Amino acid sequence: MTRTFIIIAATVGFLGVAIGAFGAHGLAAHFADNPDLEPTFQTASDYHLIHALALLGVAWAAERYPGRAIRWAGYLMLAGVVVFSGSLYILSIANIRWLGAIAPLGGTALLAGWLLLGVAAWRGEKSNPNA
Repeated sequence: MTRTFIIIAATVGFLGVAIGAFGAHGLAAHFADNPDLEPTFQTASDYHLIHALALLGVAWAAERYPGRAIRWAGYLMLAGVVVFSGSLYILSIANIRWLGAIAPLGGTALLAGWLLLGVAAWRGEKSNPNA
């Protein structure tokens, strides 16, 4: 499970940097014409990259506190990044406003992932007796 979440975190992080660079360079003219959309893209990028790091935390926790809670934490964070950041990326690029209504579903998945990370640590069996 640890290896899986490290690979997921690396992929999410790679995509976060690539999409952020595309936004900063490839979409400069788009955001110059639509300055109100740029903060939405930035929010998507921020949450995307923060949760790439959080997924590394899940990988670490999966080693120490194995179980269903930690697996669900990681998969919910991944789903949250896809739905939250993905909908905001599309909204800010294509100006499809109704996608803003989907972002809270992704935000809820992110919150649930964080909650389950805490639950896993709270009640999980420690694989390291010195932890």
